[in-house]
Amino acid sequence: MVITLQKIKNAWALFKQAVAGDGEIDYTQGSIGRVTIMLAIPMILEMAMESVFAVVDIFFVAGLGTAAVATVGLTEAMITLLYAIAIGLSMGTTALIARRIGEKDTDAASLAAGQAIWIGAVVSVVVGLVGIFYAKDILMLMGADEAVLEAGESYTRIMFGSCFTIVFLFLINAIFRGAGDATLAMRALTLANCINIVLDPCLIYGYGLFPELGLEGAAIATNIGRGVGVLYGLYYLCGGGGKIRLHIVNLVFQMPVIVALLRISIGGVSQFLVSTASWVFLMQIVSGFGSAAVAGYTIAVRIVMFSILPAWGLSNAAATLVGQNLGAGQPDRAEASVWHIVKYNAMYMGFASLMMLLFTRSIVGLFTDEPAVVEYAVQCLTIFALAFVAWGAGMALIQAFNGAGDTMTPTWINVFCFWVVQVPLAYFLALGLGFGPVGVFWAVFASDILTGIVGFLVFRRGKWKGRIV
Repeated sequence: MVITLQKIKNAWALFKQAVAGDGEIDYTQGSIGRVTIMLAIPMILEMAMESVFAVVDIFFVAGLGTAAVATVGLTEAMITLLYAIAIGLSMGTTALIARRIGEKDTDAASLAAGQAIWIGAVVSVVVGLVGIFYAKDILMLMGADEAVLEAGESYTRIMFGSCFTIVFLFLINAIFRGAGDATLAMRALTLANCINIVLDPCLIYGYGLFPELGLEGAAIATNIGRGVGVLYGLYYLCGGGGKIRLHIVNLVFQMPVIVALLRISIGGVSQFLVSTASWVFLMQIVSGFGSAAVAGYTIAVRIVMFSILPAWGLSNAAATLVGQNLGAGQPDRAEASVWHIVKYNAMYMGFASLMMLLFTRSIVGLFTDEPAVVEYAVQCLTIFALAFVAWGAGMALIQAFNGAGDTMTPTWINVFCFWVVQVPLAYFLALGLGFGPVGVFWAVFASDILTGIVGFLVFRRGKWKGRIV
């Protein structure tokens, strides 16, 4: 009993240390299990905060009706293309900064951070202008019906027009993660979420002194929250407090560093564009079966993304550990770190799968009581949950490649699993055999299983260890 209590005390102390942050910890030394937890806990909480945005918005928007939920789903399907770009740039940023931190070259890491900011600014301007002027066309492209077009054009315009909050929050947090300052990324998103949670119901339904803005209010609340998170991150980057401090000299355009970032990031962007484009295609198939199918699919995906957060956090920790340990000349330690995380991911995803299968209908009931929407969401969640273990292992392995700067290997894995297998299978099952949206759900299940298997086989070859960044 004494030993058990001591273990609990030690675990609690480690948790508090991870949440509080430890700027002095060296992730290339000491117990792999300990440094993994020190990184993973704030990254898990960071992912939780990111997902809470989506869950909170759907929770409050659901009260506006099916058309509003469908609008959010279709807009998110397209804006996920922006997420793909932001995440791809984040991959390159995390990989480059982690490698420089592992090499103990903080000046080079700060320079990489400054150049990443420049790239993010250009992306935000281009995507924002496209979204502002072509919001209605974007929804029509996604197969929106008249009700969705009427309800959602302004929402879509605001979300795209304010996309800089998404891009910069991703990039700044990628800088923190690469440096091992995961706690700062967690705090930025926590602050952003707190503001969004307060403003969402106020601006949607007009509580107190706030105007009733409906769906537009959800977009405004989300972007105000993200914007504050960006300001918080910039404060710590420019004012110090972390391993990286951004100076004016770091913002001077440096072509060699830009090229290095883009070389890695292009693979990351391609990787997520491939997967995201397949998701957009799947959403188009689902939208052909009506707004209820879209709403059910949207709710299910949001629930799934929230439930797998610990696995995503652990996987992000794998990227940082691989990058820093390769930079320190310790490829074997990098590999051992990944296998630790694969094990943890498989254990958690097995538990999450069981909970999802046992309580699916109750979970969906928290978001909607419309019978048709509930049935689609339940079917989707049940099928997705069956692939959780393989999916979790695949997450960790894919992020290990990205942390090594080898972003093209996951790209080719995604091309095969999503476009050679998932998309044709979804089309065949849903439309060819007449399974409807359920056919799409089974196609996603198959691709998730396959991603885990292929990732395992390629990782075992070990070519990523020799990647030069």
